[in-house]
Amino acid sequence: MNEVRIRIPATTANLGPGYDCLGVALQIYNRVTVRRVARRNEADDGGSLMAAECASLFFDHARSALFPWGWSIDGEVPRSRGLGSSVTVRLGLLHGLNELAGRPLTRERLFALCAELEGHPDNAAPAAFGGFTVAGGAEVARFPVAPELRFVLLIPDFEVSTPAAREVLPTELDRRAAAQSCANACRITAAFASQNYALLRGAFADQLHQPFREKELIPFLSRVIAAGEHAGALGGFLSGSGSTICCVVNEAEEKSEGGGRRAEEIAAAMLAASGNTGARTVIARADNDGTAVI
Repeated sequence: MNEVRIRIPATTANLGPGYDCLGVALQIYNRVTVRRVARRNEADDGGSLMAAECASLFFDHARSALFPWGWSIDGEVPRSRGLGSSVTVRLGLLHGLNELAGRPLTRERLFALCAELEGHPDNAAPAAFGGFTVAGGAEVARFPVAPELRFVLLIPDFEVSTPAAREVLPTELDRRAAAQSCANACRITAAFASQNYALLRGAFADQLHQPFREKELIPFLSRVIAAGEHAGALGGFLSGSGSTICCVVNEAEEKSEGGGRRAEEIAAAMLAASGNTGARTVIARADNDGTAVI
């Protein structure tokens, strides 16, 4: 095999109070092509430090003979918008190199390497395995997401880097606020594990990171979520570290009430509330497959 193409889903992580541990894979994809080349040079990867770090870690753990390689990427996952774009690169490269090397590492091991490179597993886990995931270190609990659940994304026209988003967080938190956030994260997990999505209503409230990121980076966060909820969403949250905002709607609930266009109405309400003239909306289902060779 001289070339392989890998499909990696976008992810929405944290889900409000599930800071650095909860995530969902979405049916929005990047595709990474990895190929053997005659001679390695910077033009093969644009001199990407991220690519070089992935390759170094892969070959260290795979104990595979080094070979010259190149790569390219295309797809729909926007950069630095809180949808796991860096994970699509890292997982795509790790899986691609693994295929070309004869699959010396398991899917679980490739996830662990990606999480190590990311510094946290909340995006890496759903991108690797699909569905809704709860990740703590290398341990992952995964649950499939019903197709009736829709994720309505408001994607602003500006980037937010993860390091910048972490810099605005306080070093200490109020104990009661932290306890309530933990309780909400547990309720979100129970909702996805049981597919009783009505439990999500009111569960995305968070005091761990969203208020601080709203104040410094995304000033329209609360009003966009409120607009989405008023239009019928179960709730909303900052996707990862932003700038994307996600609202969730259950189509099964909508159909039982005789509706049919609630997701579109929620998207329109979110866009209007943002005041961000360059923003766009995307409506997606969950991806239950994770990273795949295509």
